[in-house]
Amino acid sequence: MAVALSVWIKKKLGNFNLDISFEAEHEILALLGASGCGKSMTLKCIAGIETPDEGRIILDGKVLFDSRKKINLPPQKRKVGYLFQNYALFPHMTVWQNVAAGVRTGRKQQRKQMVAERIKALYLEGLEEKYPFQLSGGQQQRVALARILANEPDMIMLDEPFSALDSYLKWQLEQELTDTLSSFHGTTLFVSHDRDEVFRICEKVVIIDTGLSQPKTSVSDLFDHPTTLSGAILTGCKNYSRIQIRPDGYIEALDWGVALRCEDPVSEDIRYAGVRAHYIVPFEPPKSGGENVLHCRVLRVTQDLFSTIYMLRGTQSPGDSDFSDIRMELPKEDAVPWQVGDTVSIQIDRANILLLK
Repeated sequence: MAVALSVWIKKKLGNFNLDISFEAEHEILALLGASGCGKSMTLKCIAGIETPDEGRIILDGKVLFDSRKKINLPPQKRKVGYLFQNYALFPHMTVWQNVAAGVRTGRKQQRKQMVAERIKALYLEGLEEKYPFQLSGGQQQRVALARILANEPDMIMLDEPFSALDSYLKWQLEQELTDTLSSFHGTTLFVSHDRDEVFRICEKVVIIDTGLSQPKTSVSDLFDHPTTLSGAILTGCKNYSRIQIRPDGYIEALDWGVALRCEDPVSEDIRYAGVRAHYIVPFEPPKSGGENVLHCRVLRVTQDLFSTIYMLRGTQSPGDSDFSDIRMELPKEDAVPWQVGDTVSIQIDRANILLLK
C-alpha cells in the first residue's frame, strides 16, 4: 500500500522535547505510550491546533505543514477529523444540528441529505431532536463520529476515546467504533495508553516514549517480540533486569543475581532482559533441566480472579533496584503451596527471554 500520511515534527515545550517521525497507510495506526509522553500533542500538531517548531506533515499528497516552505494550513483546510476524549459536542444543539455542523460544503439540500446519511449510517435515527445530555455515552460518541464523517475527512484521529468510561460501556463502545472504522477507507490514528485496546483495534503501532517515536511495527510483532524496554513495559511485561554480556554467551542478570542462557545471540546494544510473568515456572527436578534456574525468597502471594501471583526476589539479588523483584503468575489450578519467607526455585526457558534496548 502507498504511504498516505507522512509525519516528521519537532516541538519544544519547556523541558520537554517532541521528536516524532512515522508514516501510515490507509490503516488503523496506534500511537501507544504512557500519559504525558506526547501522543495528544502529536495529534494536535497534525490537526493544526498546535504548530511544530520544525518539520513536515503530508496527507494523501497534500502538504499540511512544512516549516522550510512556510506552509501551515489552518485546521479547517486539512480534512482531518479529530475525536476528542470528551467528544466535544455542542451542548445546546440537537443531534441533527451537531452533525450538520460538520458539513462544510454543498447546497442546502445536499447538506441535509449528507446529515441524514450519516445519522442513518451510525444508527442515530430517532434521536435527531435530542440534546447531548439526553444521550448515552455510546450515542454521544456516534454523534461525534457522524459529525466528523459528515465533513468527509481524509483521516480520522481518535484521542483516548474510552478513557473516561467504565469497563462494560467501554467494551460496548469499542465494538461500535470498530464497526464504524471498518467502513472508513482513509487513515485512522488511534491514541491510547491501553495495550489491550491497541491489540484489539489496531493493525500497526508506533510507540512514543517521552516525546520520541520508535519505528512502526505490527501489533502482533510488538506483543510477541518487543525490542525496547519501553515497548515491553507498554505490552504488559512485568519483569526486567539490567544485564552484562559474558564472553561465554550467557547474560548476567544484574538485578536478579543469576546468569541466563538466551535463545538468540545477544548484540552489543542490548541493555535489559525481560520475561513475562506467566512464562516463569516452578523448577521441578529432575523433570526440568538445570538451565536458567533461579533460587528465590517468596515476598508475597496474592490471589487474583483467575491466577495466583507470587512476588519473589533472587537470593543472590542485590535488592537495591526497581527491577529486583520478580513476578510469577500461575493459573489457579496450577498454583503451588508457597508461603511468604519460603526459599524456592524458578526456571525461565531461554526462548522466553526478551532482549531489550
